Amino acid sequence: MLKRFFSAADVPDVQLLIDKAISYKHSPFADNTLGKQKTIGLVFFNPSLRTRLSSQKAAQNLGMNVMLVNAGTESWKMEFEDGAIMNGTTVEHIKEGAAVLGEYCDIIAVRSFASLTDREQDYREEIILKTEQYSGRPLISLESATRHPLQSLADMMTIREIIKKANPRITLSWAPHPKALPQAVANSFLEWAQRYGAEITITHPPGYELSEEFTSGIRPEYNQQTAFENADIVYAKNWSSYENYGASLAHNENWIITKKKMDATNNASLLHCLPVRRNVEIADDALDNVNSRVIQQAGNRVWAAQAVIGDILTELGK
Repeated sequence: MLKRFFSAADVPDVQLLIDKAISYKHSPFADNTLGKQKTIGLVFFNPSLRTRLSSQKAAQNLGMNVMLVNAGTESWKMEFEDGAIMNGTTVEHIKEGAAVLGEYCDIIAVRSFASLTDREQDYREEIILKTEQYSGRPLISLESATRHPLQSLADMMTIREIIKKANPRITLSWAPHPKALPQAVANSFLEWAQRYGAEITITHPPGYELSEEFTSGIRPEYNQQTAFENADIVYAKNWSSYENYGASLAHNENWIITKKKMDATNNASLLHCLPVRRNVEIADDALDNVNSRVIQQAGNRVWAAQAVIGDILTELGK
């Protein structure tokens, strides 16, 4: 059973957790009293659509009370630095803020993004880990600076539904974007796909190599067309540079995912975590194609969240 949910390393058996998510998809209210008289606090330091709604619905399916906080806009602006002299814009320190959340909630779930300005600070994951430390409650990452585990669990669930063989061939492809985006989704996807047992290819322009923490044993293929050959799944996602931290190095519009590129695959299904910039990241002819599974993938976010929350509730009940 789960005691926290931050990365794939927190999950004793990935396949078993996927089984649980699929079970909830077929029987959403099977455990609708598991969370009775329990409260989950969903704390958002950044905007959200799928994560907010799917997590709230999952908790309600389990009978939980749900509190939502948009941190910094509906609450005081938080300070995370130890020893800070708080004479600026921050009003409440995480030591008190998280402790108060712990008084009100049985489980706390937090969403935060990378700053993309200070790699060392982002990869220390202070927001997530200090919230866990000072709240004293089980913590669920709704996305952090370096990982998006609920998205990745939903991704693995979707891949299981689509591809029945044990070792699917998956290509993670960089895609263009007008803004510099974090590496969290790509990092997390690679982490979980390796635990899942997939055969992984990663393709991107030179300079977009990810941290070796997540790519160990996976050599990048810089030719996107070659990377697509024989793929069962293509996962499209933009990320900014890790080495030249937070930078978008050049315009690479030719990396857009199109139906023509998808035709080189093994009739692959197309995945993307959403939101997606149409005709920038993925062309309409690929996104509207029957092989696009992005809505199925988004729908599975509910059952992924329900499996995680349900596991933690079970652990709390021991």
